[in-house]
Amino acid sequence: MTLFPPRARFFAFLLVFSLTSPASFGRTTKKRASTNKSTATATRARKASNAVTASSKRTFRTVKTRTRLRSARYLGTNHVTGGPWSEPTFADSTVGDSVDGEDLTVRRAAVDALGPYNGTVVVADPQTGRILTIVNQKVAFKGGYQPCSTVKIYAALAGLNEGIIARDTAIHLYGRTSMNLTTALARSNNPYFANIGVRLGYEKINYYARLFGLGEKAGLNIEQEESGGLPDGPPANGGMGMMTSFGEGITLTPLQLASTVSAVANGGTLYWLQYPRSQAEVEKFVPRIKRHLPIQDLIPELKPGMLGAVEYGTARRAAYDPNEPIFGKTGTCTDRATPTHLGWFGSFNDVGNRKLVVVVLLTGGRAVSGPVASGIAGQVYRNLSQQQFFAKTRTISPVALVSGAAW
Repeated sequence: MTLFPPRARFFAFLLVFSLTSPASFGRTTKKRASTNKSTATATRARKASNAVTASSKRTFRTVKTRTRLRSARYLGTNHVTGGPWSEPTFADSTVGDSVDGEDLTVRRAAVDALGPYNGTVVVADPQTGRILTIVNQKVAFKGGYQPCSTVKIYAALAGLNEGIIARDTAIHLYGRTSMNLTTALARSNNPYFANIGVRLGYEKINYYARLFGLGEKAGLNIEQEESGGLPDGPPANGGMGMMTSFGEGITLTPLQLASTVSAVANGGTLYWLQYPRSQAEVEKFVPRIKRHLPIQDLIPELKPGMLGAVEYGTARRAAYDPNEPIFGKTGTCTDRATPTHLGWFGSFNDVGNRKLVVVVLLTGGRAVSGPVASGIAGQVYRNLSQQQFFAKTRTISPVALVSGAAW
């Protein structure tokens, strides 16, 4: 007796054939490939998820480290993150300072503005050359740092005096790009100022740099001060273009920048910076003129670009009140000689009866920059404005009205 009738055996045969046919095999292979693809996708998703988790953990650790660095427990240590920097980004910048003879109102405003950053703040009176405060004197009196883009102030004055640039004349830079001085200063355009250096050459740039006070001490009888320096020729790294756009080969001190910016603020008088160290010295203070600079006609060409930097350029963080304008120039670069990352800002205000020059230099890692330095300077002005500092009439003793002869 047969177990299955003929019709049943026929359908059984068709079923076996369909399952073992090439078409069915292809469908099985595709199904397996689809399964493998899904498995691979899931694996990649797990890896991506793990990567995101790891990245989040790294970000958390970075934020945690930065927070710890800002805490008082870590201030003053040599822990550095973000690069091969030899100096920390955060520190107690008041350690070792002597405040005798300083304007304590100005000092408090500067210390509050600098906060935990490792750097120095120099505040001076551009009408007399008196230094009102220096926060972090050990940094301010060092031999100098690369000026970064603050060198563009010097390059601009040299180019204006030589007649190769003008405030409203656009200079062709590359392709279809042209720019005038005001925009180039505000945006800190490197090709514009490199062009000045190449066209003027080393001898003229060196002449103007020395005329404006580079390579010599800015202070009078300030024993701790060092003089910075200028290169003996075009720097090997980038030549004159790098010298006038990044300050390559130059070492600048915060006091030198304060001296030059003061001359721009007061109309062209380069005062000796003096730093009274007692109340008695404050009372006997007499301004001393170092020399008169031939920049009186150039200043109106320069100031719009320095104002533009604060209004719409690299120093926007400095702005706090349109009725109390600030003029300034930022600088950001890496000083390879140290090595440390730098953030500069040289500035002056134009409000009320008491003008000030505020220079900020920050050192450390990538967290510092010219824009950050400009924000600190802006906070100095803001702090003083809130105390009605600029509304007060500046009093000068009769002896201080006598301006010393050129030294």
